[in-house]
Amino acid sequence: MIKVKNLYHSYNKDNKYAIYDVNFEVEKGEVFGFLGPSGAGKSTTQSIITGLLPLQQGTVEVAGYNIGRAHLKMYNRIGVSFEIANLYSKMTALENLRFYASMFDVPTLNPIELLTLVGLEGSASKKAGAFSKGMKQRLNFARSMINSPELWFLDEPTSGLDPAIAEQIKDVIREQNQKGVTVFLTTHNMFIADDLCDRVAFIVDGEIKLIDSPKELKIKFGQHFVDVEYVKDGQIVSSSLSTEDASERSQLAHIITNYQIRTMHTKEATLEQIFIKVTGKGLGMGETI
Repeated sequence: MIKVKNLYHSYNKDNKYAIYDVNFEVEKGEVFGFLGPSGAGKSTTQSIITGLLPLQQGTVEVAGYNIGRAHLKMYNRIGVSFEIANLYSKMTALENLRFYASMFDVPTLNPIELLTLVGLEGSASKKAGAFSKGMKQRLNFARSMINSPELWFLDEPTSGLDPAIAEQIKDVIREQNQKGVTVFLTTHNMFIADDLCDRVAFIVDGEIKLIDSPKELKIKFGQHFVDVEYVKDGQIVSSSLSTEDASERSQLAHIITNYQIRTMHTKEATLEQIFIKVTGKGLGMGETI
């Protein structure tokens, strides 16, 4: 569904690249995670793929169309949910969806059903400008589904949502993917990526460092840890120790032998820990690009 080769982009049209020699493919029916910290080049790449930024160097094919040429029909087949909701604030939620639906040349979904899907049916007649950040995010998400897209671009779809609503949004993504919808998920949230994605790409400083499934990444790069909580000098102490590091194994044995253990359980490395190990970068750095 997506083929990207040798993609470069410079905002100043010089040798300072926001993205540098980016290559990847997204297969039909998969959930592909594009992961990295703010400023890594995620939004730049997505903006080029969806036609919001001009193609400067490289080739991009989306849903069978060359993105270097204008193809209005392509937009009948894709849906895009941006992290920052670009809604018409003076229109109601229902009016926003109806207006957006009028832009397509294909059958569209029932706006009320979409609002119900994201828990906004009770706010259908409320102006979008009066919505909270989370409500705007849900309306934006619903709008991206209006044309029943084959290829669905989601940029931080659970950002600003409370846990219950975020889980509801993830369920919708799963349901759509089970129906055959291809999902391109842009996020710095490694938990949602681990939960939803078939494959992920790690991008840092405009370059893709690797692409693989979360499961394979854990096999290749992950370590197992033991979280132990124990009593030392009357105080409760917590430690997380690797079972693959000799010194930490010795430390764990010392704790078990010499202190009262309150709780102890094993865990595997998280996708975020693997990202840091592979790239040497954390996920809360930089400005959005």
